[in-house]
Amino acid sequence: MSIAPRERHGAHVQFALERGLPAMIGVLGARRLPYPSRSFDMVHCADCHVSWTAHDGLYMLEIDRLLRPSGYWVMSRPPISWKSPYKGPNKTIENLDGQQLAMEDTANKLCWEKVSDKGTVSVWRKPINHLHCAQEAEFLRSPPLCTEDDPDSAWYVNISMCRTRLPRVELVGDIAGGPVEKWPQRLAAVPPRIANREIKGMSIQAYKHDFSIWKRRVELYGTYLKDLSHRSYRNVMDMNAGFGSFAAAMLKYPVWVMNVVPANITDNTLGIIYERGLIGTYMDWCEAFSTYPRTYDLIHANGVFSLYIDKCGILDILVEMDRILRPGGAAIIRDAADVVLKVKEAADRLQWRSRVVDTEDEGPDPQKLLIVDNSLPLPGS
Repeated sequence: MSIAPRERHGAHVQFALERGLPAMIGVLGARRLPYPSRSFDMVHCADCHVSWTAHDGLYMLEIDRLLRPSGYWVMSRPPISWKSPYKGPNKTIENLDGQQLAMEDTANKLCWEKVSDKGTVSVWRKPINHLHCAQEAEFLRSPPLCTEDDPDSAWYVNISMCRTRLPRVELVGDIAGGPVEKWPQRLAAVPPRIANREIKGMSIQAYKHDFSIWKRRVELYGTYLKDLSHRSYRNVMDMNAGFGSFAAAMLKYPVWVMNVVPANITDNTLGIIYERGLIGTYMDWCEAFSTYPRTYDLIHANGVFSLYIDKCGILDILVEMDRILRPGGAAIIRDAADVVLKVKEAADRLQWRSRVVDTEDEGPDPQKLLIVDNSLPLPGS
């Protein structure tokens, strides 16, 4: 996932998306980034314009929350290895040396191990658990471990001045939270959060059943959208991703999927999605998504309009989808039949080329699909 702020003179996120790479507009500030804990295997920063040593290392605490156990933090360019040849504005030897020393001190307090320091690149590794860090943390006067906050909660949540607590382990060599499979086996394997029953009410059986259902549904989608097989789509968004099974079933196509978990639902599944080797973010669909216009080729919305029907208007959500979709883009809207008919009326107002069709289930089905394919000509044109 590439993350960059909105800039006047260089829309880096837009450039990445136009190249078919996952990216979001984002900035590291007082609030957590909209991702769960233990999400990323590696975080990389090069010229990212973040004052890592400010506020007693607050931003490095956020990186620690996001990194998986044994994950890597890679820093390139000053203040790291400032003695290497580098020219930059407002950079003095004293300033760079002080910043690097402060970063080294914060990394030690987080129990990170420095595994490489070469040229303008330094690499730290997060520990696999916190067992061996307890005495060391007390000696180094490390920030305390977080106690009551939910480490996966990250929608309008402030960064705390504490270290994110890892799941308990029995042995020093155990990986906190459990190991994940290598890619691509990770995609179909049972995620540790489900295997360890970290999320109430989510069973292994339900997870496997969900994956089998979405394999069948994606097969049907391919018959409705012929361009899916013709490599016409690259950037795909799932507005209500659940376990991420839609994205997993899309593996056979040359696409990547931005898995969105609505912030207002009870079951927080985004950590599961990351453990499957997929990416995603939290979102409230009554607000604008953190991306530029015309950046997604295909949007999938499963139950989104029913979820928000009492919170914001159907047309409001459709207008945001219209902003995100590229010209000629497509959408698949799955919802209750009466809701789909209302969405169809609103879609016609936007001059979307859409049709209501049956789902993959035989016999009576309370759901319908609205297939939007804006690459088709308008009726009568």
